[in-house]
Amino acid sequence: MLIAATSSHAPFLAGLLLGASLIIAIGAQNAFVLRQGLLQRHRFSVALFCALSDAALIAAGVSGLGAAIGQHPRALAVVACAGALLLIWYGIQALRRAIHPRVLAADAHADTGTVWQVLATCAAFTWLNPHVYLDTVLLIGSLASAWPLLEPRMLFAVGAATASFIWFFSLSYGARLLAPLFRKPMAWRVLDVLIAIVMWSIAGKLLLSFLTR
Repeated sequence: MLIAATSSHAPFLAGLLLGASLIIAIGAQNAFVLRQGLLQRHRFSVALFCALSDAALIAAGVSGLGAAIGQHPRALAVVACAGALLLIWYGIQALRRAIHPRVLAADAHADTGTVWQVLATCAAFTWLNPHVYLDTVLLIGSLASAWPLLEPRMLFAVGAATASFIWFFSLSYGARLLAPLFRKPMAWRVLDVLIAIVMWSIAGKLLLSFLTR
């Protein structure tokens, strides 16, 4: 019975570990979630949106969409260019926040936008990032095909999606532990400079990866 239970949980654990390894990295989406967590603005909505988006993309990949997308590289190229422009723009915004200390004051974050504005920005980081499709749809979708039966493939997808839920809610609500440090304007300045660097580096990699093909 123990061996059977362990084998039945193997796809879930494999998906959980793979999802964690793909999502725990410095990227545009994680930087955005971290900043919202530090600001304590719309944390639940942002974390839930990111986790549900990942779950939807993972389900699409496991159901076979990954193979279909792989046959249309031009579509990924268009998404890459749009995503790169978005990252460049957000990097400029982050640098502007770092240059003007008044924006970084602890009582001056009311201009971070309504929940719908924040979710719109989060959606752009999520759905205009071709790496999301490469990781969740193509990679996870192809690895899920290692299980020929539907049930283990679904467990694999659930495991990968669970990793996203754990990560985004931990990042969003765990950021408050850093709140004492970020009461100082200089800490916000350093964070926004790092965010700008991350955004521009990812944008550069996106453009180079598709322009050199």
